[in-house]
Amino acid sequence: MTVPAVSVIVAAYNAMPYLTRCITSVTEQTIGQDQLEILVVDDGSTDGTAEELDRLAGEYPQLLRVFRQENSGGPSAPRNLGLDHARGRFVFFLDADDHLGPEALERMVATAEKNGTDVVLGKMVGVGGRGAPTSMFRRDQPKTDVFSSRVYWTLNPMKLFRRELLERHRLRFPTDLSIGEDQLFVGSAYLHAAGISVVASYDCLYWVRREDEGNITLRTGGTEPRLRFLPRVIDMLLENVPPGPGLDHLAHRHLTVEVQQFLDHLAHEPRTEQEKALATLAETIAPLWHEGLNDRLSAMARLRLHLVRHRMLDELLELVRFEKELARTKVSTPVLVDAGRALARYPFLRDPARAIPDDRYDVTAQLGVRHRVTRADLRGTVLHLAGHGYLHRVETRDVTTELVLRERDSKAEFRLPVTHTPTPDAGADEDEGRFTYDRAGFEATVDITTAADGRPLDDGLWDISLAIGAQGITREVRIGSKRAAEVSGKAATHVVDTAEGIRAVTLYTTHPHGNFTLDLGERKHAVLPRLSLDEVIRWAPDAPTELEFTGRCTLAAHPEGALTVTLWDGQGETASYQAVPLPAGGGAFVVRVPVTGLPAGVWHGELRLGSWSLPLPPLPQDLPPAKWRRRALPRYAKPAPGSGAGFALQVAKTDLVRAVARRVKG
Repeated sequence: MTVPAVSVIVAAYNAMPYLTRCITSVTEQTIGQDQLEILVVDDGSTDGTAEELDRLAGEYPQLLRVFRQENSGGPSAPRNLGLDHARGRFVFFLDADDHLGPEALERMVATAEKNGTDVVLGKMVGVGGRGAPTSMFRRDQPKTDVFSSRVYWTLNPMKLFRRELLERHRLRFPTDLSIGEDQLFVGSAYLHAAGISVVASYDCLYWVRREDEGNITLRTGGTEPRLRFLPRVIDMLLENVPPGPGLDHLAHRHLTVEVQQFLDHLAHEPRTEQEKALATLAETIAPLWHEGLNDRLSAMARLRLHLVRHRMLDELLELVRFEKELARTKVSTPVLVDAGRALARYPFLRDPARAIPDDRYDVTAQLGVRHRVTRADLRGTVLHLAGHGYLHRVETRDVTTELVLRERDSKAEFRLPVTHTPTPDAGADEDEGRFTYDRAGFEATVDITTAADGRPLDDGLWDISLAIGAQGITREVRIGSKRAAEVSGKAATHVVDTAEGIRAVTLYTTHPHGNFTLDLGERKHAVLPRLSLDEVIRWAPDAPTELEFTGRCTLAAHPEGALTVTLWDGQGETASYQAVPLPAGGGAFVVRVPVTGLPAGVWHGELRLGSWSLPLPPLPQDLPPAKWRRRALPRYAKPAPGSGAGFALQVAKTDLVRAVARRVKG
């Protein structure tokens, strides 16, 4: 019997009407039914799930196997039964409420095979108001692990697992837990995996909120079941991960997500149970939380943990109420700015009766930065910038904002002053207008000839940032990603005249972030591709002794008269002719060369702009000669014989004797 690529295991309990969509989404996978098997375990359903499974099994007899058992009270036993019967190289656990995107399994299996990984996370999309995890799905990750990514922040089992990994480590879902069983299973798989992949570029799993809110993973149960699984999860970490940054990275999730959820349930329990549960929680998390971990944690998480450690039950209950109100109003908590630090005005800040340290409230590093560019344009050697920038919740008093230029490779840095301008409406559209940022505006000029402390900026990529400062707090942010609609982010290359000579400067926005950078010296934006010449050269229709060149210059700007066709005869003679813009626009230009002013000789040439040059295309060999008289003597200009691929124009006097002889013969 052929071994399928994937065994899809579905634990089903009273799953109608969602079950039909779930199973159908598997049968329609682009990987092909011959690469699949579906194992559904009916966990004692009473709503018609059994009948629908019979119908589906009749429709897909080679694909679907159904197992039935008495209700076990949770998803662990049915998942384990399905796993015991699985034959696929990979296993995917799918809840009966959810469904897959058509290409999900094909993409996930291909990713695992290509990268040799044991676990693959597919992007999850919430349906019906169900919130799906997002932080680990910002980009595809071919091969990562739990310590260098955010994968540990999703511990549900709706993932692709290499079955050999599960069998080698005898991984099964614990059946004595009503919640948290998936954390022990998935956490162990993560820690033992040879690698983990993330498919973020395709919507793999649709995570559905049932109308009756009967999803297994949405069920609660108070603090007691949480105090049963959390110690085991912490033991799993301590047994497999040595103390250090790796353990701290994983502990972060439990010290924030699990502790907050625990406290939400604690608030609804009797006082005596609250005291016992809080004491148990404090003992449980003690091995994970140390002061060195605080930099990873939000101020709210630090405050929660401080109150848990010191068994401050009343304060914790007040904090839970505060958080609920904060979530309801969606208005950010004000801050107290003191000695260059921002302290959130959470409950009990600087309350002498509680003596909670200030660092539990310190949100300085978490302050949001708001910025917008309303002007960004080059005029000659000067870049003009304008916009606004402020620190969220920090009112714009004692503003010290300045512009920062930093060269990407050398890290050379220059800070330039800005003019602070009024912004009476800044912040009016958030926090119900609670905070005032009336001096957040800035105007700045960057002259590339003087920006380096009075000297010209060196060639390089100069990233543009704003060091936003107010009330002694400063945060630096790259600018440009948020800009007014009329501010272009398209690369604009200018050729400018300076005392040191003509230079190329391009203002552009980076990809994918869209921040402004100045490119000096063609590090990323060359000048020559912006210049072109048409292959057709002709005598001007209205001036038969003027050679006409046409082309296109798509530079944003260049010095007037600097774009020329320059000719030389190899004997020390040169002649230059300026390009003239054509009315058609788009950078089209024409250059006319009156050959009557050229001395006799063979002339070669190129299109020049300062030190940049393009060779002129060769003259058509069938170009008729131009004829004129100088001092009554006939002259001509025509393509030089034997000139090969390059431009060569022969200018000469007409040999009268040979001309007369040709006429006589004619």
